[in-house]
Amino acid sequence: MAFIKKKERSKERFSLLLLDLEEYYFEQHTAYNVTRSSTTQPRKVRGSLKICSKSVIFEPEPLSEPILKIPLRDCQKIEGVEENDRNPFNDSMLVGVSIACRQVYYIKEGNVVAPYRIERGDSNFFFQLEIPRKTEDVIQMLLQLHRASCLDKLGDQTAMIAAILQSRLARTSFDKNSFQSVSEKLHMECEAEMVSPLVTNPGHVCITDQNLYFQPLNGHPEPVVQISLRSVRRIYKRRHGLRPLGLEVFCSENDLCSDIYLKFYNTKDRDELYYYIATFLENHMAEHTAESYMLQWQRGHISNYQYLLHLNNLADRSCNDLSQYPVFPWVIADYTSAELDFRNPASFRDLSKPVGALNPERLERLLARYRDMPEPKFMYGSHYSSPGYVLFYLVRVAPEYMLCLQNGRYDHADRMFNSVAETWKNCLEGATDFKELIPEFYGNDTSFLENSLNLNLGKRQGGRTVGDVALPPWASDATDFLQKSQKALESQFVSQHLHEWIDLVFGYKQRGSEAIAAHNVFHPVTYEGSIDCDSIEDPDQKIAVLTQILEFGQTPKQLFTTPHPQRITPRFQSMTRTPSQNTSFNELSPASVSEDSSFEDLTEESRRLAWSNMGKLKLVASHKLHKEAITGIAVTRNGASVFTTSQDSTLKMFSKESGSLQRSMSFSNMALSSCLILPEDATVVCSSWDNNVYFYSIAYGRRQDTIMGHDDAVSKMCWRDNQLYTASWDSTVKVWRCVPADIMNKRSQFQLLAELEHDAGVNTIVLNHAGTLLASGTKEGVVSMWNTGSFVLLQQVPCHSGKVHDLAFSPDSRHVLSAGEDSCLRVLDVQTGMVLSTVATEEPQRCFCWDGDTVLSGTVSGELLVWDLMAGKVTHRIPAHTDGCPV
Repeated sequence: MAFIKKKERSKERFSLLLLDLEEYYFEQHTAYNVTRSSTTQPRKVRGSLKICSKSVIFEPEPLSEPILKIPLRDCQKIEGVEENDRNPFNDSMLVGVSIACRQVYYIKEGNVVAPYRIERGDSNFFFQLEIPRKTEDVIQMLLQLHRASCLDKLGDQTAMIAAILQSRLARTSFDKNSFQSVSEKLHMECEAEMVSPLVTNPGHVCITDQNLYFQPLNGHPEPVVQISLRSVRRIYKRRHGLRPLGLEVFCSENDLCSDIYLKFYNTKDRDELYYYIATFLENHMAEHTAESYMLQWQRGHISNYQYLLHLNNLADRSCNDLSQYPVFPWVIADYTSAELDFRNPASFRDLSKPVGALNPERLERLLARYRDMPEPKFMYGSHYSSPGYVLFYLVRVAPEYMLCLQNGRYDHADRMFNSVAETWKNCLEGATDFKELIPEFYGNDTSFLENSLNLNLGKRQGGRTVGDVALPPWASDATDFLQKSQKALESQFVSQHLHEWIDLVFGYKQRGSEAIAAHNVFHPVTYEGSIDCDSIEDPDQKIAVLTQILEFGQTPKQLFTTPHPQRITPRFQSMTRTPSQNTSFNELSPASVSEDSSFEDLTEESRRLAWSNMGKLKLVASHKLHKEAITGIAVTRNGASVFTTSQDSTLKMFSKESGSLQRSMSFSNMALSSCLILPEDATVVCSSWDNNVYFYSIAYGRRQDTIMGHDDAVSKMCWRDNQLYTASWDSTVKVWRCVPADIMNKRSQFQLLAELEHDAGVNTIVLNHAGTLLASGTKEGVVSMWNTGSFVLLQQVPCHSGKVHDLAFSPDSRHVLSAGEDSCLRVLDVQTGMVLSTVATEEPQRCFCWDGDTVLSGTVSGELLVWDLMAGKVTHRIPAHTDGCPV
């Protein structure tokens, strides 16, 4: 309930929640509400007259007086009242505003938060401004807004109000006197709106080399919001109303509470501000990705609660936007027992199904309707998260938000959040109720379960007053309920199945055929990218779509397009699970992997387990095979033989079984730079400083073929799908057709398929796991990324101040890690070419392997280092060699 605490900054009774949805508050004037009577003297009540885009609001200073809200559409006449001066030589002057209306709202009568009292019928109000000379301007503003409110079409009303707003913004600018320091340098200024739940507040954004400022047009709730750029911890781009216009700034590690949420009028301004603030954040983008959080969660570094908060944050869910409030799952299914048995699977909800599919009988009715429905089809007519559902749960602590959403009324008492058990039962059986939970159910604040504000929420059938929420029998009080809910969320059962719910809400079962198969299809308007609001020309239709989005709720941004892996826990590690067609990995336990399997043969989960124990590496054996530094190592698929190349110009074959050198061969008097083994373990390929590539037959023990394809030393090779990639100091990477069967049968024809040109000698290359991308690093420190299907250059990034020693793709191919002569490890984004993070090392890292999180690297001094890349620090140092590995 972080957004509720923000409101405590303002001590006024007035808040933007008194406005209608999509209404703006423009200005305020100190004024008197003057009431006249034929028998008594006029009564004056001092207060604040607030001019809004759809209403006039008067907030009286005496707390005993109600706030008045007069809708402009209900006004019959708005006119000025002249001063009663009988001197014919004086010009007449307006001293007040007279408003005749058909309807008025009385709010917070007796200073109590309660449903608004609506008085219908003809009424007259007279407001006298404390500064009379402003009266004429106020009247003209009210008449203009009144004309907008009386237009027939909602789209025309919105367009006219937007024009008035933009005109006011254009006539004003950020007050530079608000700068914290005279030395601040302005970077940019633009218009934007500050977003809070259900309301937006227009104003001016200004960013300098020290601070981010927002100055509301109306000065509410404070004249200027200031945030030091040095205090910013995280920033996120947001979609607001399905449009990419939002930006949320966090100055703490509390994922629920941001310091400011801004909505811009165009994406360009939003992005410029985003990237400027990002320059102040070290490792911001590399640290906060779905993949990095997934790895932390799998290994138990963060809890289920923390992981869900992170995913919500990354999926555009914000407590400032009730149509995209963070969503959490129901995990408990037993709300009737006296004791909650955490060892009984029946105590828990089936997390592999959406709420709408938990009841088979209801699901069958929904599917029958779905089959007969014309396109676009959807299974559920309501969403699992919407503003109404959020405030259904929070009405006891956020009553003003509920009154704002429902035009000054609470919901019917019998439809309130009266009982946890009743709410769960209705989610299982109700024809249109498919809601999930909110984070508060797994937090520590019990106030949303208790009517501590003594709100009059009505009476239920039978005469019972709505009070505190009725809790399950197994909960002794609200604190106990939350504690047991937390325990359930972090339980072994939920940890084992939470990935299934993530697949539904954030993952690959959110859309398409997988969503249909999982009975997880909602209305098309809720999905990101389904509607382009800017392309809708009809203003009324656009307003209708935006209103539907607000009321219906939005599906989170899709974070994963492949099945989410299961969490690794000590109990799971000892179990062998049957591979499933519904998982992307062949999930086997370490015990099921045979001893003679190579690291490349390990399943994905076994590989993760191996990485988690990387710091425990111990030297098993040491063999001196070469006279000079080793440049390449290749192991046969069965692990029986190890081939090595060296700067001493030899290729050697070592037997793991006998522990002895089996063969030694030389192709020239120049150093060999790398080696690899082609499939079937029949051929070893070696690259040489003599500009050639050599093919060695293991079966026949001799050289089979040679490619003389470069004009300088060949530095590195890769092979994938009958294509051999050779990198050279002649500033090229060449791609050759290379079919292993043809080489064995002496029919090889090495057709040159492509030549990828660089501006400097190429020192290293690497392919991603799928073979669709190639990364190359040059002697001048430039990293290039290529599409191997079209051989088109995708990115070219100046990355290091010296040569690039080694490269690797992350498992998902989204990032590239490079090690350079400048003693830096850098993470690059493949799509944008941006350097996401830089880790400075004590000395150059010559080679490494990477699982996307942890790095095992070899230094120039011969040590092996295990790095936690997200933390940017060495976790283990392993003595290995007396000298480093060469390039």
